Amino acid sequence: MDNKNKFHDNLIVSSAPHIVSDTDTTRVMATVIVALLPALCVGIYVFGIRVLALAIACMLSSSFFEWGYNRLLKRPQTVGDLSAALTGLLIAMNVPSTLPIWMGVVGSFVAIVIVKQLYGGIGRNFVNPAITGRIVLFISFASEMSTWPVPKMADTDALTGPTPLGHLAAKEFEKLPSNLDMFLGFIGGSVGEVSAIALIIGGLFLVWKKIISPVIPCAFIGTVFVLTLIYYSANPASGHNAFSMALFHILAGGVMLGAIFMATDYVTTPKLTSGQIIFGIGCGLITVVIRLWASYPEGVSFSILLMNICTPLINRVTFKRYIKGGAK
Repeated sequence: MDNKNKFHDNLIVSSAPHIVSDTDTTRVMATVIVALLPALCVGIYVFGIRVLALAIACMLSSSFFEWGYNRLLKRPQTVGDLSAALTGLLIAMNVPSTLPIWMGVVGSFVAIVIVKQLYGGIGRNFVNPAITGRIVLFISFASEMSTWPVPKMADTDALTGPTPLGHLAAKEFEKLPSNLDMFLGFIGGSVGEVSAIALIIGGLFLVWKKIISPVIPCAFIGTVFVLTLIYYSANPASGHNAFSMALFHILAGGVMLGAIFMATDYVTTPKLTSGQIIFGIGCGLITVVIRLWASYPEGVSFSILLMNICTPLINRVTFKRYIKGGAK
């Protein structure tokens, strides 16, 4: 009897998954931060050293808010897992480099305290904290969040200007940058959307390290490409080459950053492959609808947020189909 009670006392009850691995949260978050460094370096080259100052401020403030919240509520400290630091870096990558630093701190507070910690901390938030922080900043400080610096190497005296999607929305077709410029990063916009090649390098690194699956990024980017290809093919009167414009839409704006680094969040995306495909297609569909027919030129953040909300329903449907398939 004593041995039985002793056995029960040593049982550890925890939630799934129960996987024996040397990969922990800290290592995963650190790997994602490393994967973002190429895009951050391009942002510093294109917009100047202030990019680094903004990134450091957002990372430090996010970590401080996580530490302070846990300290205030006497909860175990989680600041060392680097999830808060990654959230801060993603916020900095999603805003103009000219954004006042105190506004970046406000975005970090919203992401960490309101979206993440008030719902129980890491693993319990139902929407992506960085995405939500960015949307709150955009709604609260619309002017500052829509003032985009031009690249340092641009042949112009202007300090700010529209993004490629802004030019497209204003029908300033002659001012659209080339797809090569957007691929390399010589365009205006947020820090994380200027260089597609830097983001792709980071994404391939994460796939190679098995931190993310390519399913959601491929479904997201592929959907944007196919839908815009169909749209411009069906509207030859627009005078645009359909294939070139489809490439434009996956290179412009936040498609690459969102698909690779934000739509792949473990907590707020479906678990099964079939659910991830639905999630990626949904993100791409909403993004294209907003870009082509809404008044706001970009839809990546809103698409990911809306699909985050749909994730529990997607999980429920795909789990049922998976279990029924196993039974058969």
